[in-house]
Amino acid sequence: MAQSAVADDVFGALSNATRRKVLEQLSAGPATVSELAAPFDMALPSFVQHLSVLERSRLVRSRKRGRVRTYELAPERLRAAEHWLAERRRQWEARFDRFDAYVHHLKERESHGDAGDDDPTLRDRPDA
Repeated sequence: MAQSAVADDVFGALSNATRRKVLEQLSAGPATVSELAAPFDMALPSFVQHLSVLERSRLVRSRKRGRVRTYELAPERLRAAEHWLAERRRQWEARFDRFDAYVHHLKERESHGDAGDDDPTLRDRPDA
């Protein structure tokens, strides 16, 4: 699956507070459906829909023994989301660094009374 589709699945699943809380619960270890549902004030079928979304997005996996279904975290998908976020962070940090250099350049120019229009921080930049 393409990286952007994985991110869409993961962030779609994480967009709901109930599902995020379920993941927090599972960070302590595997739990049964009843254990996971206990803190929530909703009908079990509605809660199970949240678990289905998490399982389809592959943030959790389940196994059934007899009549008991147990869920656990599947951290691989969380790593994919973390990777996507890290890429965005690198892009924004680079942009902020360029902006900071530009502001420093303007301050230097202002403090020296330089009215020149040649800005070295904007040269040879494809996104300028």
